[in-house]
This record gives sequence, structure tokens and C-alpha cells, in this order.
Amino acid sequence: MKRIGIKLIACLFLGSGLFTYPSYGQNFTQYVNPLIGSADHGHVFVGANVPLGAVQLGPTQIAQTWDKFNGWDWVSGYNYKSKDILGFTHTHLSGTGIGDLNDIMVVPANGKLQLNPAQFDKMDTGYGSHFDRANETAAPGYYGVYLDDYKIKVNLTASERVGYHQYTYEKKDNAHILVDLAFKMNWDKTTDSYFKQIDDTTFVGYRFSTGWANDQKVYFAITTSVPIQKVEFYDDTTPKHGTKVVKGLGIKAALYFDATQYPTLELKVGLSPVSTINALANIQAELPGWDFAEAKKQADNKWNKTLGKIDFQGDPDVMKIFYTALYHTYFAPTIFNDANGDYLGTDKQVYEKQDFTNHTVLSLWDTYRALHPLMTITEDPQVVRDFVKTMLAIYQQQGKLPVWHLQGNETNTMVGLPAIPVVADALLKGFLSPAEQELAWEAVKTTAMGYDNGLKYVRDLTYIPIDSMDHESVAWALEYAIADFGAYKIAEKLGKVDDAAYFKKRYKLYEKYFDKEVGHFVGRHTNGSFRRPFNPLMAKHRENDYCEGNAWQYTWLVPQDVKGLIDLFGGEKKFLNKLDEFTTMSSQLGDEASPDISGLIGQYAQGNEPNHHIPYLYAYAGEQWKGAALARKAMTEFYTNTPAGLCGNDDVGQMSAWYVFSAMGFYPLNPMIGTYVFGSPMMDKASITLGNGIKFNINVKNQGKNNPYIKSIKLNGQPYIKTYITHADIMKGGNLEIEMSSTANKSFGKNKATWPSAIED
Repeated sequence: MKRIGIKLIACLFLGSGLFTYPSYGQNFTQYVNPLIGSADHGHVFVGANVPLGAVQLGPTQIAQTWDKFNGWDWVSGYNYKSKDILGFTHTHLSGTGIGDLNDIMVVPANGKLQLNPAQFDKMDTGYGSHFDRANETAAPGYYGVYLDDYKIKVNLTASERVGYHQYTYEKKDNAHILVDLAFKMNWDKTTDSYFKQIDDTTFVGYRFSTGWANDQKVYFAITTSVPIQKVEFYDDTTPKHGTKVVKGLGIKAALYFDATQYPTLELKVGLSPVSTINALANIQAELPGWDFAEAKKQADNKWNKTLGKIDFQGDPDVMKIFYTALYHTYFAPTIFNDANGDYLGTDKQVYEKQDFTNHTVLSLWDTYRALHPLMTITEDPQVVRDFVKTMLAIYQQQGKLPVWHLQGNETNTMVGLPAIPVVADALLKGFLSPAEQELAWEAVKTTAMGYDNGLKYVRDLTYIPIDSMDHESVAWALEYAIADFGAYKIAEKLGKVDDAAYFKKRYKLYEKYFDKEVGHFVGRHTNGSFRRPFNPLMAKHRENDYCEGNAWQYTWLVPQDVKGLIDLFGGEKKFLNKLDEFTTMSSQLGDEASPDISGLIGQYAQGNEPNHHIPYLYAYAGEQWKGAALARKAMTEFYTNTPAGLCGNDDVGQMSAWYVFSAMGFYPLNPMIGTYVFGSPMMDKASITLGNGIKFNINVKNQGKNNPYIKSIKLNGQPYIKTYITHADIMKGGNLEIEMSSTANKSFGKNKATWPSAIED
């Protein structure tokens, strides 16, 4: 494959006649374009990491805070529109709507020492450099760039807990590495920092900070491939002479070396949530030698193994989009422990040598919908168990399951109780031991019986009055009902009869918000009246009864009880009419709408998670073909092989997980029951290596851009008329054959016995 700049152009071109299918075991990383989603509002991380790695080593740029969104599009630290790089940091978020991290800033530099970051497009005002896209390369596990102002070639790779830097200096005067522990990005700022020189090639320290994560602690160790001749310490810009240890709010260290003798400098930066001793041990455990090419190869091999779990074959451009989406689903939940098993708990206690891999960056309001169900299909069962054991440990440390957990901190971001669906899905699919099941139930019940954010009303089986909350009461209530369904299913499975009966009532509480006069879920006053005046299109951020949406978009958020939702509308016909209106009406939202509402088809918003299941609702009312057309339209219009190839925040992989499922032709509309609804597959064939080691193969006949409809299905050679497939059937392995058509087969899924609700009754 020839790389031209950052475009990562494969040797296979659409329409060239050169395309051949990959064989299993080949390098799947060649089909990844890491820049998809790096422009506009995609907010993806660009840099070097390994699957679920704690280290995300990549460029950090100047956030353009004067733009329309006040720098929002740099929450990952990088946006494709920028032409500058300040330096390289070791932690990043990917696809979030809030910024943090960008810890342990390393700046390769020469010439006059600069202690503060440069201003936009004024690189002579501080550290940083311009760069040219033609000299930037990104691939799974690798990032490379040439810094024009410094004349330094940069190569980066990583292991799980170690970032590996290689810098080649063409300009050698006053060559140095600046480590800036005071650097702040987005909402983050340093609260304490420490740097110590051990010898001329070893340095340790920490950076504590506050931001989205209120109390973040990052310990680090740095080893260099060549001796450092001189070290200068600063607290902000104040020199600290005659010492090898410094501590303060804004510690910076300049490490000088002889670039004439050593034009290439390599350094390894190990991270730990626990101690500098563990950070050094992580380097020794993961990258003990000095062989950049070998470390890069190891990272590529890890990505190849992960991406190769799905051998997806078809149109080259679709393959690029698919494998990049799969790549993005493995950015989190990130590892949050040391190689020896130690980790820092939410209670700020160190838990030593634990028997599971602890994780963080739990964007659960997003990822419970598809990313976590995807992991139950493709991942080793131990990984799924580790996710749940992490959540159960957090419960034991903070008294409730996580909401949005970040670097050992509960941020309480977003609405509902989104850990419960993840725990329920894993438990119901058999991933947990009997003892773990009991602890899971304790955690779920305790969390669900809380009092904050309207739960005290839910406990009493009533609605949350809008008088009791500033905004978003309907969003909270609908998300609670989804979580309560998970509690109900766990209680039912574990034989807890009274609890099951109680939570069955709770998951139906969504009904109390349905205003028949307007046909939407609407906030209610304490006296029982619905909100008036009422505008179902009003979408002003945090000023309505919904979260990042409007009444139209929240009308469908009942994945746990679609049959009950249909009944509220008065039957399938009225439900379908309303759904058709929703997907064909004007997409106008008004100037004050939340930017999270994006990727619109009518009022359907592909760019935000509460709508992700909507195309698959059609199968619950006998018109699967309409859902197939909607899913295909969303995939082709809002996922492209370009930097602007995502229509909204990737949300730590959930937007990408939706595509991975949908491109294979099925989706977990209800993410807790192991039922996947058919949509419109985008490939010619796919072979999934399941977490149990068995293969499930999907062969698609008559695939094409103009053939979005399923004509017929066979499972293991036998006609299959259902509009869904179960998790149990997939995990048995076998062969699924789907024949596509340019015209809708309206009889497919017409019979109620074939609907997903048939198995859910």
C-alpha cells in the first residue's frame, strides 16, 4: 500500500478492477482511516494506541476558542482543520462532548527554549510548530508527522500503558525535550505536579488535575535512549536551580541532549494511576527494549488481531468505513490499572494486584445501546466480565453503579442509570458467575432505589414532576424505565419474585408521560397537567424536558417495551403513520437547537444516541423494509471515508458501534434481551469470530448500492422468516444467507409471528 500524505490510500481502488477480497489473517489495519471523524463535530482521537489501551499518545493542537462553538471541536485535542501541533500528550478522549485529559505534554524542540504554548498561527510566541498534511501519517498503533518549524521528524507508537516516542532532529541547535505538566486543555487544569531526575536517562513524576474528572491523578516515568546532558526546571516560568526534584502547580522540565552526536532521540513514557514505581514497572513489563520498529509492529499486530475478529468483505470504500468504525469502538473503556493489577479506586484507595482488568472512560449513556452488546459477541468472555467487575467495584466504592466514569472519578454526566442495561445484558447472557450475579443484583437494586434526580418519584411508581427539576424530566424518566427493565429481567432470572413484580411496574412508568392530545411524551406538573404551551420541535439545549433532543425524537425511546409503545398510539397502523411522519417531516430545529442533534432525516437524528434504534422499530409493526431503507440511508449519507465522515460526536465509539452492527445487517434494538433486528447489510460477506472461538458467517447475495431491501433469508440452509435473530443462535455459529433486492419484499416480516415482539411476549 502506498501512503500519500494522511489519506492512507489503499492499493485497492473502487472501479479499478484491482479489488480482491482479503483472506482471514491478513493485515486488516490497512482498511482503517484514522482521520474519519477528525473534522467538524466527530471529535475522535488521532494518534497511537492499542485496543482499549490506557495510553493514547497523539498530537495536541491549539483549541480555536473564538470559533462558533468556543473550541468545542478540539475536545480530543485534535481537529482536522488545524495546521499546528503544540506537542504530544499521552491521554485523550475520543468523540466526547466535554473535554479533559491531554496529560503529560512532551514537546520536541530546538533553538530558544519556550515555556508556554504558542498562540494560534503565531508559533514564535511559544512552543509548537506548523505541519503539512502531506507529511502526516496515521495508522492503527502509529502516528507520524514532520514539524516544519523545528525540522523534526516525529514517530509515535504505544503499548497498553506506555507511549513510545522517536524524534529525529535535522535542526540540532539547543536540542531539547520540554515536559510541560502545567499544560491545560479544555476544562482541565493542574492542581499539583512533581518531577524528579533519577539519572541521566530516567525521570519520574506526577500530574494531578481537576476538570471534567474532578480529582485526576496521573503518575509517569520517562526513560530516554540517549543521555540527557542538562535539565532545567521551572515552576511556570520561574527557574528552579540546584535541584533534581521540583514540586508545584506548574512544573516544567527542559531536557537537553547532544543532537549532533545523537540526531535521533527516543523516549518511553509509562503511565500509572497508582505510583511512579508502577509507571517504571509498566515500561519494563511492556516495552523493555529500544526497538521502535518492533514496538510499532506489536501495536499493529494487536490491532490486526482485534479488527480481524470480523472479516468484512465488500465495496472498498465501505470496508474503510466499517473497519474504521470497528477501530473506534476499541478506544474505550480504557484500561485503568497497572501491569501488576494495581489500580486507583473511586474512593482514592489503591487496590493491589486485583484479579481483573480495571477500566475507565465509561460513557455508558452512549455505549449501553450498541458498543457493549457488540463486545458480548466479539470479545473474550473475560473482557466482558472485566467491564462488569469494574462497574461492581465502583458500586462498592461509591455506593452506586457508575454513570459516566472518568479516570477514577464519577462525573454524573448525562441522564438515567446507564450501567444497569450493561450489567443486565452481561448477566442475562451468562457472563457472570453465581456470586457475581448476586453482587450485580445488589448493585442494580441499590442504584435503582436511589433518591436523586427524580428517583424518589420513580420509587413511588409515579411520574417526575417538571416542577421538581430544572429540565430534562422526560429524558430522565424514559432512561430510568429502560434501566428498570434491566432490573426486572435480572430479578426474574434470579427468582426474586417480589422485586420482579415491582420493577415490572417501574419499567412501564413511561406511559404516564404520554400525552394523547399531542401524541408525544410530555413533561407533567405536580397537579398532573401536561406542559403547555407545548412545541414538539423545541430543542434548545437544557431548556426543555428532553436531553439533547426534542419531543419528536424522544417519542420512540421505549426499546424495552415496543409493543406497549405501539399500544399507546392505538395500534400498528397509527404507530407506523406517526413513524413515517417523523422520518419525512422537515428537519428544521431552530437556531438555538443543541449541536448534538445532527444527521437528520426528517426529525430522525442519527447523530445522537436516543434515536439509534428507531430504524429497527418498523420490524415491530410489520414493515421491516421501511426500517431497512432508513438504516441504509443513514449509513450511506452520514458515514463516509472522509475526515468529516461522522455526522456528530462519535461518543466514545457508540456512533461507530451502530455502524458496525448496521453494516452487518442487524442491531440490538433492546440491548438487554439478546435479540438483534434485521436491517440492511452493506457487505458481500462477513465472518465473525465469536468470543467463544466459533465462527458465524453471513453471505449477502445481490448486494448493491441500489438494493437496500431484504428479499429472503436462510439460516444454515433453511428458510428463515423472522425479522430478528437471537444472541443464542449467533453464538452457536453457522451460516446466514441474506438475499437483497432493489424493491421491497413487503411480505417479509408481515406476519406477527415473525416480529421481534413475538419472542419478547
